[in-house]
Parts: sequence; C-alpha cells; structure tokens
Amino acid sequence: MELWSNDFSEGDPIPGEFAFCLPDADTHATFGPNRNPHLAWSGTPEGTRSLAIVCHDPDVPTKPDDVNVEGREVPEDLPRTDFFHWVLLELSPEVTEIGTAACSDGVTTRGKGSESPFDCRQGINDYTGWFAGDEDMEGSYHGYDGPCPPWNDSLIHHYVFTVFALDTDSFELPESFGGAEARTALEGHVLDSATMTGTYTLNPRLS
Repeated sequence: MELWSNDFSEGDPIPGEFAFCLPDADTHATFGPNRNPHLAWSGTPEGTRSLAIVCHDPDVPTKPDDVNVEGREVPEDLPRTDFFHWVLLELSPEVTEIGTAACSDGVTTRGKGSESPFDCRQGINDYTGWFAGDEDMEGSYHGYDGPCPPWNDSLIHHYVFTVFALDTDSFELPESFGGAEARTALEGHVLDSATMTGTYTLNPRLS
C-alpha cells in the first residue's frame, strides 16, 4: 500500500493549519485551526474488509515535571511514550481518501462527538486524558485533534499517520475506545499498511 497527503510531504513539518496549537509570542501557544490533513492511499490488497487510520506521536514526555514550565526545557533524552491523535476503525475499503477538514475543522472545547462523515467508528484521542480535571476543556475528544507538543520541548515531535487494510469489518470495542485498545484489536487482522510521518514543534528555538 501507499499513503500520501496533498497537505504535507513525508518527513516535512506539518503546516499550522492542521495543528491543535500554534506558537504565540505572548502565551507560548494558542488554539490553531485544527483541521485534519488530506490523506489518500492506494494498493489495498484483495480480501480487505475494512480500513483503520491511526495517528500517533511517539515523542510525548513520560514525566510532566518540566512540561510548559517557564525557564526550563523538557530534556531531549527523557523517555518518551505514545500520544494518539486520531483513531478511526471500520472504514469501508471503498474509501480511498479523506479530504482536508472532512473530520475536523477547528478546536471543539470539551471534545467532538463520535459521529463520522464516513459511517465508521472514531475512537477517543489522548486529549481526553490530557484535559481531565480542566474545568474549561475536560471532555471526550473523539476523532482528529492535531499537534500541540510542549512549547518548551527540546525534541521536535513526529506525527505518524498509518492506514491499515484489515481482514475484518467489525471490532468488539466500547464506544469510547482509545488508541491502545484499537492497536490491540488490530493485532492479527492486518493484511497490509502504509505510513507517512510529519513533524511539529512549538519551541521557537527549534522553528
């Protein structure tokens, strides 16, 4: 399979149009347009019964001590973990692309619902946990929400978009499933996949 986007190229920075946060000279970060980027794919193998799309950032700090703290930077060598930005399951194999802003167009405080224009299942992304306890932002964040790495991270973050061709068209998952649950459910069902990666940073030193 092959995967590409009309909105950014493999290995290049993701434009701010597709980010949850943009750099801000006064506050370090502010809400961005948060549109999902265009994705298109080809080469779906015979026997494909559904598709899945996952976007994750493998560069998220495992300790919050220095995150977004004035006068400090998150160390580059700090152990990192995955943060899921988009989890979509049970997409028809007849679909070969998702248009720009088809699934997200703007930041929705407290999160978007699980509805999808493609009659498929959208899981919750990890902003659900990130904003837990925040009076203004807490909620269930379904679908796509784009990059917003720590503004003082010394590491440029990578955003990995993967399309999976699957041998099943349904999964026994709760309504509010997340990336980890989806990744486990996909095991043993992947016929083929394709990946592309973009980068993003809010750290002005790295821009």
